[in-house]
Amino acid sequence: MSRVYNFCSGPAALPEAVLKKAQAEMLDWHGAGVSVMEMSHRSSEFMSILASAKARLSRLMNISDDYEILFVQGGASTLFAQIPANLANGFDAISYVDTGAWSVKAIAEAKKYAKVNVVASSKEQGYRTVPDFSQLEIDPDSAYLHLCENETIGGLEIFDLPQTSLPIVSDMSSNILSRQIDVSKYGMIYAGAQKNIGPAGVCICIVRKDLLKRSSDVLPTVWNFATLAANDSMINTPPTFAIYLADLVFEWLEEQGGVAAIEKLNIAKAEALYAAIDASSFYSNPIDPKYRSRMNVPFILADNSLDALFIKESEAAGLRTLAGHRSVGGMRASIYNAMPMEGIQALISFMHDFEKRHG
Repeated sequence: MSRVYNFCSGPAALPEAVLKKAQAEMLDWHGAGVSVMEMSHRSSEFMSILASAKARLSRLMNISDDYEILFVQGGASTLFAQIPANLANGFDAISYVDTGAWSVKAIAEAKKYAKVNVVASSKEQGYRTVPDFSQLEIDPDSAYLHLCENETIGGLEIFDLPQTSLPIVSDMSSNILSRQIDVSKYGMIYAGAQKNIGPAGVCICIVRKDLLKRSSDVLPTVWNFATLAANDSMINTPPTFAIYLADLVFEWLEEQGGVAAIEKLNIAKAEALYAAIDASSFYSNPIDPKYRSRMNVPFILADNSLDALFIKESEAAGLRTLAGHRSVGGMRASIYNAMPMEGIQALISFMHDFEKRHG
């Protein structure tokens, strides 16, 4: 069976070159005689993989020595609780921006650890835009300001950060490494790997070192950021194969020209797809154009009775997983770094053909 264009929101498509390299190294990694899945996480072989992954990520994102890179387990949903448990220790309140479903989940978990001040929300606008950050009233004594920089379900992306003296903690699960950012503007960045980095099973945390002092000894050991940093993310057995694949993806990104080069491609892909949607009366996108995500593009058919047929025919055409999230319906094309321009062109061509036949 030939490979299809996979528009899944996560676990998402991986670069084909990465899959082929992993396939070639599956039984014998670099002459070690074993697969990465079989080697000890304390071995010199795996330690070299871990060091390589950290070094490549540091180069790709220009991460300074002021930050620690952690590889943690449990998914970003676990971090919704783990972050306030570490960073809100000793503080009475935390500030959160609410821009959609993942913000709501993060807020619910944070409320278990401290008072949460929702300093801005676009709920009343149906999460179709980003709140006006110039009007934020943030408690200066808050532990940090949290935001979800790309709402995967709603297809909304924040491109400019609020101005605040608080450490900014950002969930970048679905847009990390898709565009250039200034890491020094953040207290912490975290991201589940299964969208732009690799397979499910590992989360990337980039934490400013001074914030590690907030971690309390009463936390479970595997949750303690300071302890994780002191033990190179290996308090227990880390997700070794997921880290190995992440390293291969980082290597692939470097070969593409780095984040600057992939950002240009991502802009071109998103612009092409949004232009096709906007040029049609058959399709529409509900998000404020200023905040349309480059990674997750939702679109609605004028006649939703055709949704099931659109999914059936698109899958037959080799375009996989285009159904929108169950909470919002419609369609959604997740076009992460690994999605080639050819995939976008194939989708646009199908959309035009479907509209001609059913519009």
